[in-house]
Amino acid sequence: MTEQTESQRDGVWAHPYQLASGQTQKHQLGHTQLWVTLLDLEWQVRVQNTALGVDPEDWFETTGHTLPSADLAVQRFVRSNDNGVVRFNPAMAGLPTVIRPFQPLTIPAGARCVLYVGTALWMKVCVGDPETELVELPLAPPSMTWLGRNTREGELCYASSTFGRLALEAVPKRPWRAVTPVTIINGREKSLLLERFSLPTPLLSLHRNERGQLWTPGVTVECETDMNSASLHIDSSVLAEAGPCQLITPAREKLARGRRLIRTFDHMFG
Repeated sequence: MTEQTESQRDGVWAHPYQLASGQTQKHQLGHTQLWVTLLDLEWQVRVQNTALGVDPEDWFETTGHTLPSADLAVQRFVRSNDNGVVRFNPAMAGLPTVIRPFQPLTIPAGARCVLYVGTALWMKVCVGDPETELVELPLAPPSMTWLGRNTREGELCYASSTFGRLALEAVPKRPWRAVTPVTIINGREKSLLLERFSLPTPLLSLHRNERGQLWTPGVTVECETDMNSASLHIDSSVLAEAGPCQLITPAREKLARGRRLIRTFDHMFG
């Protein structure tokens, strides 16, 4: 049996991995392969994206003394009192993410629905304690899209590669994705055709449950009856169905407690 097979195990978010000088740790997660090497005076990070044809389900980590192909670009970082400890912290995207329901969905006047969304995460490679961030990388190559009524009014967003679904059990559970319940309330006097909407990923924190799954607090979007706008509210806690959770990564941006974010209808649903 090879050394690589003997040392292969499941990866863990925010876990303090201890490396010795000369060791390389490889992580295969989402559509990314990552190699982190510890040397006497530096850290080295190498990244390679994999094909998008299959949605990977697992996170494999191996530790040994084998480097990847010399053709891969290497990023080098000077060491400073890190004791050889490295952590891999999850983060939500730094831009809003456009989500589509599995099929276009009509919400009648006065009705509401809950969509469960799985969004791809970013990974922060951090060393030492207190932590120093070396690099941040997406776990699926991000694609960009524009959400708005025209090319001048709107905002630049990431486009999600997964669909929002009405049934929680239909959402694929992946260690490189986070689940967000989105409640959409149609308070207007006519039906709302939901084809896509903007999820405020920079405002969402990440929480890990006892099964190692990552969740964010719920988001409520309410379309008002008397104005062409939507108000957005972020819950203070994670959905009960997630089970007991602990905060693992705070939101990139903060919204004052109890505040609602008012966004134009075109920028929210596009």
